[in-house]
Amino acid sequence: MLIGAHVSPAGGVQKTIERGVERHCEAIQIFNQSPRTWRGSTYDEEQVAAFKQARAASPVKAVLIHAIYLLNCASEDREIREKSLASLVSSLRAGEQIGASAVVLHPGTAKTGDAKTAIARAGATIREALAESESCPLHLENTAGAGGTLGRTIDELAELLEASGDDRRLGICLDSCHLYASGYDIRTPAGADALADEVQRKLGRGRLGSLHLNDSSGGLGSNRDRHANIGAGELGEKGCAAFLGAPKFQRLPCVLETPGEKGTGASGEEVLLARRLHDRGVRGRTRSARSGAVRREKRAPRR
Repeated sequence: MLIGAHVSPAGGVQKTIERGVERHCEAIQIFNQSPRTWRGSTYDEEQVAAFKQARAASPVKAVLIHAIYLLNCASEDREIREKSLASLVSSLRAGEQIGASAVVLHPGTAKTGDAKTAIARAGATIREALAESESCPLHLENTAGAGGTLGRTIDELAELLEASGDDRRLGICLDSCHLYASGYDIRTPAGADALADEVQRKLGRGRLGSLHLNDSSGGLGSNRDRHANIGAGELGEKGCAAFLGAPKFQRLPCVLETPGEKGTGASGEEVLLARRLHDRGVRGRTRSARSGAVRREKRAPRR
C-alpha cells in the first residue's frame, strides 16, 4: 500500500513532491486549481518537466488530483453542471500531463430532489468529461450521505458507474470516514473484509483504485462528514488498522485528508503512524490465518 497525504500545490506543482517527501509520503493528493474558484488550470511544459524530475528522484510513486468541492455534476442548474464539466475536464487533462494515477471526484448531490434523476444527470456529465479527455482515470468517491450526496452506498456507486457509461477509466475511491458515517462498520477485520468483498461482488474486480484514510468524529451511520486525526475519532487506531489491513486493499494509493494537529493537514508523523497501523493490520490477519490453519489441522481426522 502506498500511504501518503494531501499536500498543497502552492508555488507550483513541482513543490508538491517536496512537501510529500517532507511528510514521508509514497502517495500524494493535490488540487490542480484553487478550491475556491471555478477557473480551471493545466500546467506549462516547464512545470511538467520540473514535476516529473522531482518525482523521479523521490519515493512518491502515486499522485492523485482531487477535483474541487464546488463541483456538482448532478445539479439541476445547467450552468452549475457546465462549470462542473469544464473544471472536471481541466483536472483530467492536468492528470494526463503529470501522469496522475487518477482524478478523485465527489459525484454530486441531489439535494432534496430524486436521487435516480440526479444520478442520471451526474452520469451524463461524467461521460462528457471522459469524452473530452484522453487517458487519466477517474475515481468516484463514496460519501457520508448528508444533504442528498450521491455515492452513499456501494449499490449507489454501482448505479453511478453504470450511468457514467461503465467506462474502463472509471473506478472508485473509498474514504474510511465516509464509509463509517454512512453505516459500514469497518472497525474490525471481518467488517473491512466484508466491505471489500461487497465492492468486488457489486462493482467488479479492478474497480477499486484508491483509498482515503480519515478517522471519523461522527458515529456509525451518523451521515456526518467530519474527518478526525488518525486514532482520535470513532474508528481509533484499531479500526484504522483493520481498514488498512484488508487484503483486497493492498497495493493501492492511500491518502490521509485529516485536519492535522494545527489544522494544516496531515503531518509526517501522522503518515508514519498510518504506515505502522497498516503493518499492524496486515500482521494481525497473517496471525489469524495461521491460527485458523492450525485449528483446521487439529480438527482434521487422522488416517
